[in-house]
Amino acid sequence: MKGLFKSKPRTPVDIVKLTRELLVYVDSPVRDAKREEKMAEVAKSIREMKSVLYGNGDAEPVPEACAQLTQEFFKDNTLRLIIVCLPKLNLEARKDATQVVANLQRQQVQSRLIACDYLEANKDLLDILVLGYENTDIALHYGSMLRECIRHQNIARYVLESENIKKFFTYIQLPNFDIASDAAATFKELLTRHKATVAEFLIKNYDWFFAQYNSKLLESENYITRRQAVKLLGDVLLDRSNVSVMMRYVSSKDNLRIMMNLLRESSKNIQIEAFHVFKVFVANQNKPPEIVSILIANRSKLLRFFSDFKTEKEDEQFDQDKAQVVKEIAALEPRELP
Repeated sequence: MKGLFKSKPRTPVDIVKLTRELLVYVDSPVRDAKREEKMAEVAKSIREMKSVLYGNGDAEPVPEACAQLTQEFFKDNTLRLIIVCLPKLNLEARKDATQVVANLQRQQVQSRLIACDYLEANKDLLDILVLGYENTDIALHYGSMLRECIRHQNIARYVLESENIKKFFTYIQLPNFDIASDAAATFKELLTRHKATVAEFLIKNYDWFFAQYNSKLLESENYITRRQAVKLLGDVLLDRSNVSVMMRYVSSKDNLRIMMNLLRESSKNIQIEAFHVFKVFVANQNKPPEIVSILIANRSKLLRFFSDFKTEKEDEQFDQDKAQVVKEIAALEPRELP
């Protein structure tokens, strides 16, 4: 007889509605006797949403159920509530909520990514996620959510064009290694994922962006920061979509001096990443006279340096690039300064 009274399993729509009601309660200042019980309930309902979206050990996710859940989730302010309430949830609930938000960015309803539509109408949520790097308890959860949100090109453009992008120069150097690394991962995603948007941003913001990049990252006292920054710089400048930015960067004598200083680092990793940028200064067929002058003034030191410069493992491409750089530097002749 007991089987007759089993509660009917909740539908995806029911699960979202219940989660929303519980999050409204969590967000309220009410502190009553039921609070602990409600906190356990919200953790359970977020876990149920995760099971619908990811499936469980016994079953794969059902596309129709995922679509129903997604539609209900973005119909109201469930995403806002999850983001705002995240600091109040326990660690497991935070992890589950982060996975739910990540999955929902990819869910299509009638061939539309409705998460993107919602975020476009609620861009202040991106500001909250970015500021999360200042809270050690939630930084990694918010960082993970943020990287999933910037999969959408318009959302990445908003973060790049807002004041938020400037905060990353500080976040990348936070004393907490895990948080600094997470911020660096998000910064890299912002500067590499959406090529056309990045190119447009860098052209429009060249002066302040590279002034900050050089002084705060490439010339940072922190080894990890310098290493990550010079690697990312190479990735960005050598991307075809950033040719005009690259040409401008390698026409600056100040930028050349920074690369030459990085070539002198004791770290082989930094030296090799710096070489990948330095070789573009040398390969540029329209080198400004001041760049030519610096290379000629340092010619003997550079040629001596490159005679011993090698990678730990054999790398044919590196050897070819180095040989070309040596040849170009050896053949340089002074140019008249305008």
